[in-house]
Amino acid sequence: MSTNPQALPSDDFDLRGKRVWVAGHRGMVGSALVRRLASEGCQILTADRSEADLRLRPAVERWMGEHRPQAVFVAAAKVGGILANDTRPAEFLLDNLLIEANIIDTALNTGVEKLLFLGSSCIYPKMAEQPIRESALLTGPLEPTNEWYAIAKIAGIKLCQAYRKQYGCDFISAMPTNLYGPGDNYDLASSHVVPALIRKAHEAKVRGDAQMVMWGSGTPLREFLHADDCADALVLVMKRYSEAEHINVGSGEDLPIAELAKLICEVVGFTGAIVQDTSKPDGTPRKLMSGDKLRALGWRPRIGLREGLADAYAAFLKQNGRPSGAQQERPA
Repeated sequence: MSTNPQALPSDDFDLRGKRVWVAGHRGMVGSALVRRLASEGCQILTADRSEADLRLRPAVERWMGEHRPQAVFVAAAKVGGILANDTRPAEFLLDNLLIEANIIDTALNTGVEKLLFLGSSCIYPKMAEQPIRESALLTGPLEPTNEWYAIAKIAGIKLCQAYRKQYGCDFISAMPTNLYGPGDNYDLASSHVVPALIRKAHEAKVRGDAQMVMWGSGTPLREFLHADDCADALVLVMKRYSEAEHINVGSGEDLPIAELAKLICEVVGFTGAIVQDTSKPDGTPRKLMSGDKLRALGWRPRIGLREGLADAYAAFLKQNGRPSGAQQERPA
């Protein structure tokens, strides 16, 4: 294999007829990718935990050796919100390091033509200049409550860059913003802000509560993107992007968490008061990513926030059946 990164292909990567593995297909992003790839004329490959625990190198080598994917979306990860990240740092660091290292190195050894690694906007410094450009990576301290997950994701980006530099692999990385949609995790001990607020508002409505408690001051600004929009962007990035630097994937708009909570209550139909528990952490004050590189590829989001939240709530009702049926997080 060439060791010259300049030898990487300059033409668009055609997915038609390719064997495409979506690692982490049961998660929110992975399942959205499976839906999106159905129209690309490719053979979609998936692996359940029973077939390959992605934390175990022999299992990954065996599965990839048998199925020989030509393109890989690395959407598999152990994910969670502030509480999960802050209280289980070893799991979030080790599991994610194992998953990405096993897949990326085995992709080299099995001749994968192109690989797209999915990171997270938490890779950026806590006080990064807004909107956050890709070049902000490693320019300042991380948000302490999720630094373990962030460090694992930064390692994945750097691993793709290293394999690209040393072996000439067409391995790239994309950094999605805060995502939500069908297949989200509604376990309050490990969920992100949108699913947590959806579940809280729904349960408060069902019980007839006069108020709903939300974490923090409500002042932090966050950007949100529907999982189906994210999947659409990722397929475009796989086909048209081939650079060492990662690329941001976001909506380009943000709003305060307090406004998000109000909007979610309107969508869910909860009419009580929203009470802020300021003893809980806020996290990073603002996270709005620059989308200049993605827009240069011709991509724009299609799903507005209110429309997307309504879709997410409908999916929550269908997915859970009752509030106590929360989906458990999976490392793969």
